[in-house]
Amino acid sequence: MDNQSIQHTRWNCTYHIVYIPKYRRKIMYGEVKKDIRDIIKKLCEMKGVQIIEGKVCIDHVHIYVAIPPKLSVSDFMSYLKGKSALMIFDRHPEYRAKHEDKHFWARGYYVATVGNVNEETIREYIRNQEDNDKLEG
Repeated sequence: MDNQSIQHTRWNCTYHIVYIPKYRRKIMYGEVKKDIRDIIKKLCEMKGVQIIEGKVCIDHVHIYVAIPPKLSVSDFMSYLKGKSALMIFDRHPEYRAKHEDKHFWARGYYVATVGNVNEETIREYIRNQEDNDKLEG
């Protein structure tokens, strides 16, 4: 994943996110699975989030996304889960009756940063900055 830019900022903020339907019900197959995939794509586009890879499984969703630094992962996930639940209920009213509390997704999610640089490389880069500046100056 190459660095992207917003105005005067270069960034590469990628995340692996996993989330599940409430009670980890095995309900995402067929037409519902296709609709969930389409809904996620649309909502990500609306927020400027790039889907690098994704998979809707029968009882969970994996997405590997690039989220601009102006948007926190927490805010993005609140938006994605909240809006997608409403859109799923609109397209599949049969789930609305099953989920009286209007919660299609379970609380919480798993998130991990994804990068091509490990911690030791960053530490070494920072330690050597003064020496690199002297060489350039």
